[in-house]
Amino acid sequence: MTDRETASEIEAAAARWVIRLDRDGHTAQDIADLEAWLAGDDRRRGAWLAAQAAWLMLDHARDAAGSPPISNNRRSPSLLHRRGVLLAGLGAAAAASVAGGVVLLGQSQRYGTVVGEVRRVPLTDGSTAAINTDSAVEVTMTEAQRTVRIARGEAWFQVARNPQRPFVVAAGVVRVRAVGTAFAVRLRPGGADVLVTEGVVETWIDGAENSRVRLQAGSRAFVSDDVPVEETQVVSAELDRLLAWRAGKLDLAGETLATAAGEFNRYNARKIEVAPALADAQFFGVFRTDDPEGFARAVQASLGVPVSIGAHPAVIRIGDGDG
Repeated sequence: MTDRETASEIEAAAARWVIRLDRDGHTAQDIADLEAWLAGDDRRRGAWLAAQAAWLMLDHARDAAGSPPISNNRRSPSLLHRRGVLLAGLGAAAAASVAGGVVLLGQSQRYGTVVGEVRRVPLTDGSTAAINTDSAVEVTMTEAQRTVRIARGEAWFQVARNPQRPFVVAAGVVRVRAVGTAFAVRLRPGGADVLVTEGVVETWIDGAENSRVRLQAGSRAFVSDDVPVEETQVVSAELDRLLAWRAGKLDLAGETLATAAGEFNRYNARKIEVAPALADAQFFGVFRTDDPEGFARAVQASLGVPVSIGAHPAVIRIGDGDG
């Protein structure tokens, strides 16, 4: 029979879990492994929540100090420093964060990303958010409800199950409610895209709570206040493709060049312009979100069209120019 883990050993393991998921994101297997670890000792869930709170506290301290965003640079000195601080001083940091969390219950935390940045954020309830490029979200935790407001952009949420505290995302007039599930919400003019990767969500328009629509895992829908919800079933591979931005990629499967250019322009200061005659041409391929030039070169090679990359520092033109 093995000795029971000490509190310090549990805290250290919890810190390693937080670092692992923040660094690498997570798969269904990662979540299953984490849940199995949490179920092994009643003390572990508290340590896990405290470690997340400590990680957030260090993240906020970095932001307040004016450090550059971590984004996907997994070996940045700032990230390595945070890992060291968390592992070396988890007990004190976690205690301070948990104590502060009681005082701050009901207050909001704001998170934002700049153009080209994708940020993973562990929330204090055990949930996780992946925030896409040029986005702004506000998180408010109360005893009765967990609320996220998307002021701009897109985010994907892995929600910790807690039926007593519903998790509600507000994007404009659109509301999306989950208990324990995973889903993405993208704010658009006139409504929001909702993509469900796990479980079930309910969605409705603010003020029309009696007209809720349930979306199952593998569903996507555009929710608007002036058109009926149109639900579309999505296979697993398509879900991965639509959420490829979490890994810094754009996966094109027949999108028009105009649509593809619009997606690249979300992630880059240098914009792609497509000649009207080519706007509806379809294209396939997987590209880094930060490589619009690579995309333009691929279009040039595949379609045999002129591309202007060097002539205009702020613009890449497809369909005209001198290549």
